[in-house]
Amino acid sequence: MNAVLTKAHLFRIVLFFIVSCTTSLANSILITMDDKQTNHLKAYGVAYWELKADREVDWLLNYRGGSFMMNYSSALERECRLRGVSYEVISDANVKAILAQIAHPDVNMDAVKLHKAARIVVYSPIKVSTSSFEDTDAVLLVLKYAEIPFEIVYDEEILKGDLAKYDWLHLHHEDFTGQFGRNRRRMTVADVQAQENIAKKYGYKKVSQLKLDVARSIKGFCAGGGYLFAMCSGAESLDVALAAEGIDIVPSIFDGDGVDPKAQSKLDFGKTIAFENFVLELNNDDDYRGGGMSFSSINSSSGQGWGDETTNYFSLFDFSAKWDVIPSMLVQNHENLIREFFGQTTAFNKKTVKSSALVMGQSKSSDRYIYGELGRGQWTFYGGHDPEGQRGFHRMPTDLNLHPHSPGYRLILNNVLFPSAKKKKRKT
Repeated sequence: MNAVLTKAHLFRIVLFFIVSCTTSLANSILITMDDKQTNHLKAYGVAYWELKADREVDWLLNYRGGSFMMNYSSALERECRLRGVSYEVISDANVKAILAQIAHPDVNMDAVKLHKAARIVVYSPIKVSTSSFEDTDAVLLVLKYAEIPFEIVYDEEILKGDLAKYDWLHLHHEDFTGQFGRNRRRMTVADVQAQENIAKKYGYKKVSQLKLDVARSIKGFCAGGGYLFAMCSGAESLDVALAAEGIDIVPSIFDGDGVDPKAQSKLDFGKTIAFENFVLELNNDDDYRGGGMSFSSINSSSGQGWGDETTNYFSLFDFSAKWDVIPSMLVQNHENLIREFFGQTTAFNKKTVKSSALVMGQSKSSDRYIYGELGRGQWTFYGGHDPEGQRGFHRMPTDLNLHPHSPGYRLILNNVLFPSAKKKKRKT
C-alpha cells in the first residue's frame, strides 16, 4: 500500500513538474491574421477584450497578416476558444525570435504596442427611432459581431457635449445637410420626425441648422484629440455641411424655402476636413421625387450607375511599417485587393480630396480609403455602405457569420484598435 502511494505521489510530482515547465515556456499567445486564421473579425474582439482588461497587446504589422501577440493566460486561451479564434501558444524563445525577425531593417514589419482600450461611440439615429435600414450600418454590425462594446449617441447627446466622454466616434451613413438623405426612401418617417423634434426642442428653425451645429461639434471633437471614422454619406455630407455654413442649400421640399442661387460660389472649403473644390448637386423638387440622391461631386459614382460589383476591386497601398506606422496599422489585412461595394457615397472623387489627406486605398477611378490629421486628432473616411452588402437600400443586414474573413470589414476594425497604439509621426 505504501509503495502504491509512493508511486502515485511521485507521478503527481512529475506531472506537476511537466505542466509547470510547459506553462513557463508558453509565455505568449499568438493570434495569426493570415489565411490560417479561423475568424479574422472576432480576433479583433479578442484583442480589444485583452485591452479592456488593462493588458497590453503587441500588434505585429505585416507579420502573418498583421498578427496579435499577448501574454499567456488561461483566461485568454479560453476566450479565443469561445470566440472561435485560432491561436498558437508560443514560448519566450519564440517571442524573441519573432521580434528579432520583425526588427530586422530589411523586412517591412514592425511591432506596435497597444495600450488601453478606446471608449467607442457610434452616432446613429437608432438612438431615437427604429428602422431596419439603420441596422445595416457596417460598423454597428461588425462591433456587435466582434463583441466589442460601444455606446450610441445622436444629435441631442452631441449638443449636450457628451462626445467628451469618448475616444473614438463613428458616423452613421448620415445626412448632415438637413435634407434627410435627399430621398424619401433614404430615411423613414420616424427618422425625419425624430430630427424635427430635436431641432424644435433646441430652438432651431430648420433641421439643417441643427445638423450644422452637430457637424461643427464633431469636427471639434476630432480637432481636440478624438478619432473620427466615417463611411458612405456620413463622410461626404459632413464636409458639404461644413463648407455651406450659413448658406441655404436645402430645397423647399425639405424646409419650405428655396436654395440660395449663389450657394456654390459661397462655399468655404477652408472649413472642411477632407474635401475641397467640389460642386454641389442642387436639384429642384421634381428631381427629389424622382430619386436624386447625390450631394456633390465628392461622390465619384454620382450618375454612373452601379457598375460591376463582382469584378471591380480597389487596392490597399503598401506602406513602410517602420516609417509610416499609422497608415500601416490602418491597412493591415490578409488581402491587398478588396471587392468594391456601393453606398449613397460609394467612393471619393480624386479631384476633390485635399492634398493633406493620405490615400490608403484606391481604384483606377476613385479614392476609397483616406486618412488625415486635424488639430490633435485623426480621421479616416471609407467609401461605401457595407463591404459585404448587396445593392439597393432596403436590404437585410449582412450576416457576418457568413463573412468571418472579410478584408473590407477588417479595415473598419483596424480603425477601432488604432487609438490604443502608441503612434509615431508619419515621415513620408
